[in-house]
Amino acid sequence: MNQTKWRNTARRWLKIFLRSIAGVFLLLLLFGGAGYWYLHPATEPRETVVYGERDGEPLTLEVVRPRGHVNGIGIAMMMSGSWKSRPDSFRKWLAAPLIRQGFTIFPIYHVSQPKAKVQETVEDVGRAIRYIRYHADEFGIDPDRIGVTGASSGGHLSLMLVTRGGEGNPESSDPVEKESGKVQAAAIFFPVTNLYDLGTSTENLGDGGPPKSYRKAFGPEADELRVWKEIAHEISPVDHVHADQAPVLIFHGDADTLVPLEQSKWFQNESEKVGASVTIQERPGKGHGWLSMTADIVTCARWLETTLRSDADLSEQ
Repeated sequence: MNQTKWRNTARRWLKIFLRSIAGVFLLLLLFGGAGYWYLHPATEPRETVVYGERDGEPLTLEVVRPRGHVNGIGIAMMMSGSWKSRPDSFRKWLAAPLIRQGFTIFPIYHVSQPKAKVQETVEDVGRAIRYIRYHADEFGIDPDRIGVTGASSGGHLSLMLVTRGGEGNPESSDPVEKESGKVQAAAIFFPVTNLYDLGTSTENLGDGGPPKSYRKAFGPEADELRVWKEIAHEISPVDHVHADQAPVLIFHGDADTLVPLEQSKWFQNESEKVGASVTIQERPGKGHGWLSMTADIVTCARWLETTLRSDADLSEQ
């Protein structure tokens, strides 16, 4: 009798255990499915267009339009890491929160260093913004509401657009070059802002020269220290801040040794001196990238929408 009772008890607990395992498995499937759904928002078929040329190579960008709600705001995404870029490397999960907010995304690619000098890449991404603005009606965006985002070297290129994106050339025979290269907001991650003072970066050899892993990225002329200082000044956003620059939101980990937090703080300090808005959200203990960056992209999306909201949007509220 006791043995039968023990067996019944064992069977009951086994059923409870199996049901619990099945429940946990079902929850994992639900959360996994929800996560996959969120990170893969519906979009119109992606387009790839050529916005220019560099040394015989086409410069391309993509047009990623949300399916459904579109807010009329364009976001240029700098597809750059270590000033290298691989065409067609954009994945929707990189910008899922932005797409779900109705932004049209423009992943921008460039020729990788050392084939193209970083100085040339700065020029090329400026042309990309002019191209987007020239075709704004075709892309379904407001030409006066273009933001930019990127990380690391992509953050650097974004800040070069913020500080040096200028008016178009009315005398140019190229209609794209007549357009402005300005952006109206930037939400970026751990950007390089000062190339002539690398501070505590692991890339600093202490000789006043270029970052140690990128000695060929700025052309052979950068080997001469005097010339390098001129190049570094020209492509250091910290040296080109001005009162009319677009507002900037920066995310930066305080444990980043490649691009230390001081790089963002230097840019913020110089910007505040001229009355420009730069907000830094520090991430304690985080290095050069972190797993929860997707949550920060949600913050980016909200901030960009608020910052780039039009008067018409405000009147509807």
